[in-house]
Order: sequence, then structure tokens, then C-alpha cells
Amino acid sequence: MRRAFLILATIALMLPPTVLLAQTPSPEVKKTAKADDATRPSSGGAGQTMKDSWITTKTKLSLTTDGRTKARHISVETQGRAVMLRGKVSSTEERTAAEEIARGISGVASVNNALQIVPDDQRKTVDAKDDGIETAIRERLMNDAQLKGAGIKIRSDNSVVTLRGKISDPKAKSHASDVVRGVPGVRAVRNELAL
Repeated sequence: MRRAFLILATIALMLPPTVLLAQTPSPEVKKTAKADDATRPSSGGAGQTMKDSWITTKTKLSLTTDGRTKARHISVETQGRAVMLRGKVSSTEERTAAEEIARGISGVASVNNALQIVPDDQRKTVDAKDDGIETAIRERLMNDAQLKGAGIKIRSDNSVVTLRGKISDPKAKSHASDVVRGVPGVRAVRNELAL
């Protein structure tokens, strides 16, 4: 119990003041919030970004305090109240627990569980292989005339590669997947590039 309190206190101290203030509205705001909610769109803007950031923080905290998961191996991202879990876990049970925890967070609309199962005894080997895959992909993208300056973010989890970022051309998005599939060791490509 004391450990959970210390973790909560540490995270609260690390949050920017704007996040903390956004979570404790004044009495005047509380009175008008219900009326405003009926006319306000449900997504977009700084308000949604703040809500998404708060959902991400609450999810990470819950993963940290729940004994069923090793939160340091799990990446959490939220966009439009949809939570994305990425990384490596040691068992099916840990993968399921992480998804259950994320679904239990207030405000979460959906959870996309892209966690890869890697037993602890294979972790170092898989991490080294993923690092090599990421390096090879970066080199190929830098040498590709169409994708050279695209600023594509790469992540490899147990040889499943995720591509993120913004790209201007639908053909370039498809081409990026083709380039990545050509890298030895890549099992699958998750192309999350936005147009």
C-alpha cells in the first residue's frame, strides 16, 4: 500500500501543472460542464489531447501498480480515447492482464493490444534482434529516394515492425511497407502512417 502511494506521489510530481489543474476543475466549471458537453464535439483539439494524456498516465500507473504486469516493458499511447498497448510481455496471462487493466480505466473507449509474447529467457536475444531490425530499416529508409526525409518512426517488437508518423502520399505509405517487408527478420508490418 505504501509503495503504491509513493508511486502515485512520484507520478503526480512529474506531471506538468497543466495536467494536474485540468483534472481538478473549479466549482464554476463543474456546474457548466454538463451543459457544454452536450454541444461540444467528442474528439479533436487540445481538450481531447489532454484527456488522451490523462488516460495514458492512468493506464501506465495502473500497469505499474498491478502485480500481474511488468509495466516497464509496455508502451501505452492514447488517441481519441483508444489505447494502444505495444511492447513485449512474458506470457499470455500478462498480455491479457494488461488489456484488462487498460479496459478498466475510466474514459477508455477501446484497447488495441499489440503486445508480443516473449519469454523472459529469450528477452535479451529478441531485444538484440529487434535492435538490429530497427537499424536495418532506418538505413533502408535513409537510402530510399521516396522515403528519405519522411521522418518515419520505427518500432520492432519480436520482429513485428510498427511504422508511425505522417506521410503525404498514399503511394509512399504503401512503399514504406514494402521496403520494411524486404528487411531480413521482419515477420509482420503494422503500417500506422497517417496521411
